[in-house]
Amino acid sequence: MPVEITWWGHATCTIEDSGVRLLTDPLFARRLAHLRRRRGAVPPPEAAVADAVLVSHLHADHLHLPSLARVAPGTRLIVPAGAARSVPGLRRLGPRITEVRAGDTVRIGGLRVRAVPARHDGRRLPVGPLRSPALGYVVEGEARTYFAGDTGLFDDMAETVGPVDVALLPVGGWGPYLGQGHLDAGRAAEALASLGALSAVPVHYGTYWPIGMDGVRPHEFHAPGEEFVRQAARLAPKAAAHRLEHGESVRIEATR
Repeated sequence: MPVEITWWGHATCTIEDSGVRLLTDPLFARRLAHLRRRRGAVPPPEAAVADAVLVSHLHADHLHLPSLARVAPGTRLIVPAGAARSVPGLRRLGPRITEVRAGDTVRIGGLRVRAVPARHDGRRLPVGPLRSPALGYVVEGEARTYFAGDTGLFDDMAETVGPVDVALLPVGGWGPYLGQGHLDAGRAAEALASLGALSAVPVHYGTYWPIGMDGVRPHEFHAPGEEFVRQAARLAPKAAAHRLEHGESVRIEATR
């Protein structure tokens, strides 16, 4: 049975494996603070249907309370340790929250979800005195699917994360410059080569951009997906890079 990946924009994806539907970092807003959704419609109601939600870190474009509130009551929320303390609004979503650290595993139906480290500032910005770790997740079912969240490269990524079949990798951002703890298209292709995955989907680009900055380095908004496909062909020639449009899905056969 293949795994099916749907990209809704930014870091929001649906992973369907073994009859279980997982949603990553849901962001269903047309506008978030100074950011405006410039490409793709706001995801439809069916995008919020999931058995569980995986939240990678506490930044507002990844842990977005109004979007989490759209998910059906009773849906399990997997969040970094300390999230409920750092983001008090999470408590209003009820007792369905499970906090995890890197190395923890949870069972969701027939899937095993393993939290893995990420190289990224996990605080709730702009202040966030209480720290929570930034995480990625490896979903193990018919396939092994890595959702990286937000991360930079780190030395033991291949050993800590892999081996995986499918990698959902961030390749850009929401502004003209990437700070530390991020992957651009080239570094994402390096990560793909290191992980040995035979399928990849670029995410975290081409969706949100600061209001009033449409003309500032616009190639950083449009180009990362195609650049990742090009770089992946060079650095990981055995892998298939699937550049999806918003709301588009791809079915990927497991390689093991």
